[in-house]
Amino acid sequence: MIDRLTLHNFKAFQDASLPLGPLTLLTGLNSSGKSSVLQSIALLRQSYEAGDLDVSRLLPEARRAGFLGEVGNQGFLLKGELVGLGTGDDVLHEDFTEEEPLIGLGVDEGPYHYSWTVAYEAEQNLLPLRDVESPLTSEGAAAPTGPEAVTPSFLTAPFQYLHADRISPAEFYPRDHHAVMGRGFLGVRGEHTVNFLRIHASDTVPAGPLRHPGAESDQLRHQVAAWMGDLCPGVDIEAEAIKGADAVSLSYGFQGSLGATKRRRPSNVGFGLTYVLPIVVACLTARPGSLVLLENPEAHLHPMGQTRMAELAAATAAQGAQVIMETHSDHVVNGVRLAVKKGRITPGQAVFHYFRGDGTGVEVVSPQVNADGKLDQWPAGFFDEFENTLDQLIG
Repeated sequence: MIDRLTLHNFKAFQDASLPLGPLTLLTGLNSSGKSSVLQSIALLRQSYEAGDLDVSRLLPEARRAGFLGEVGNQGFLLKGELVGLGTGDDVLHEDFTEEEPLIGLGVDEGPYHYSWTVAYEAEQNLLPLRDVESPLTSEGAAAPTGPEAVTPSFLTAPFQYLHADRISPAEFYPRDHHAVMGRGFLGVRGEHTVNFLRIHASDTVPAGPLRHPGAESDQLRHQVAAWMGDLCPGVDIEAEAIKGADAVSLSYGFQGSLGATKRRRPSNVGFGLTYVLPIVVACLTARPGSLVLLENPEAHLHPMGQTRMAELAAATAAQGAQVIMETHSDHVVNGVRLAVKKGRITPGQAVFHYFRGDGTGVEVVSPQVNADGKLDQWPAGFFDEFENTLDQLIG
């Protein structure tokens, strides 16, 4: 699990050090840096998966041999499957202080710290690796060497990253065997979710916080239906392959007072169900050690559904995965607070960060939650619009 993320000259952040937990909520005004936090993690993962961030270069013996002098095509890959950040000119913080600007990202995992520094090149989308920091224990001693010891777990752990721009209701969805079977990846828009659900419908959701007590069985298809039913009562889902085509279809059924109704196309049930489906599947299939990054999971959901979505995220963290969410919803924030109060996660497992900035710099305020779900501070702008508007209405 990532315990801390550090950013240097990366987008809105000149220097930032953010503690992360099993469940971390990133909140704040638009363009205040929330998405950049998720993008920085995805950028490291993207660079590693493309072979552009060789972790063997972290080994002390490689550094002593001057291996960094032969880095070749190594560095931050700004344009790829997970994120498309443009060129170096798009990601360099405006107020860098070095004579030669450098961009750095680092993570702490338990006692180990890892960091990568790249050089700035204005028009390039692969920023060359300039330096790496060997993993050190918190006492400053060198960590054990070897590929297993040196590789940060978040680079190889099961991983999902769902953008705010997710799949919308459609007739067909892609049928990509490698994405689903080879990688278990839903796609950044959730475009592989329907095919994933088709293939893994009979998989078991392990006993624990994620298993819905009202589901027909512990199979994924019934667990997804039960959690989706909390958002829209009586719904069930079917995913089927289209014969002779590299596509799958999705349909919804509803249990009415007189029995099941006819099945309906996604376009006939509104955006909400289809938009939230990848979130539900990502959470239910997360296992201990998984990393799940979510942008605006509340999109197109009514307030009760947003609160329930927060409870699902809390259950995912309680099951052993790490969930980092960007949200603009006070219902999501309150849903996490409620999960703490109900004892579904501990206060120490929930981390809140509120970002506020002026377009060039970012200030981060981090309220702490107690066992009663109460926050120790409520900074100006932190989901206080209801009270502000009410004061004007009754004033």
